Amino acid sequence: MHSNKTDMGVRRFGAVNWLGTYTLIRREILRFMNVWSQTIMGPLVNAGLFLLIFTIAIGPNRGDVMGVPFMQFLAPGILTMTVIQNAFANTSSSLASAKVGGNIVDTLMPPLSALELLIGYIGGAVARGMIVAAVIAIGAVWLIGMPIHHPVWALTFVLLGSVFMGGLGMIAGVFANKFDQLSAMTNFIITPLAFLSGTFYSIEALPPVLQTLSHWNPFFYIIDGVRFGTLGVSDSSPWLGLGVVSLCAAGVLGLVWYWLKIGYRLKA
Repeated sequence: MHSNKTDMGVRRFGAVNWLGTYTLIRREILRFMNVWSQTIMGPLVNAGLFLLIFTIAIGPNRGDVMGVPFMQFLAPGILTMTVIQNAFANTSSSLASAKVGGNIVDTLMPPLSALELLIGYIGGAVARGMIVAAVIAIGAVWLIGMPIHHPVWALTFVLLGSVFMGGLGMIAGVFANKFDQLSAMTNFIITPLAFLSGTFYSIEALPPVLQTLSHWNPFFYIIDGVRFGTLGVSDSSPWLGLGVVSLCAAGVLGLVWYWLKIGYRLKA
């Protein structure tokens, strides 16, 4: 029988433990699907409330932004912001819960390599992000007539954004030893970066200094890319955004893979 040695012992599953990886992905998906009213319907309600509040506060006479009606302009930003937050929450809460509950060993002991663990966790984050994006997109198309000019671009940025944020969530989960620390990371890092990345406005309205700072925020490129995919307009080139988000995702995933390989802050 073919055996393949790894840092986690002798493996009898060939080069890739497909069953183990699938099982981990399935577990991560079931985690959020078991509470779908919070993880799926909750984001849809929040997105609808954002649109409703802006409609009431600003009124129907608000001029177009970048040549499209203001409510349609808002929809891709709110969709992407929600995807970002949910993909981050899926991996960060999973790792943090396992560490706080003392059952992280249940994930580390099975014959799964660092890459397979990474794929399993990121698979759950991508699934949650894509489901949330689909639900909100259907609602936006139906209720406010949001167009989808370039579906492949929109899908690409939602997918990359979910991967990137899933990786960041794993970093947060590795560092957090209690839920208070995880909440602090979400409230003081993730949420501000998401809100200040062009979710509710075009960065062309900002002063030059703030425009420059926005271009250093990877969240801006995710939101701008989804806006290009849906509305056909954007503040920057989608190709530039694709390159930036891809590099950021690769860097984050590489770091997480290395931490999983050495058991950084995971193994006692």
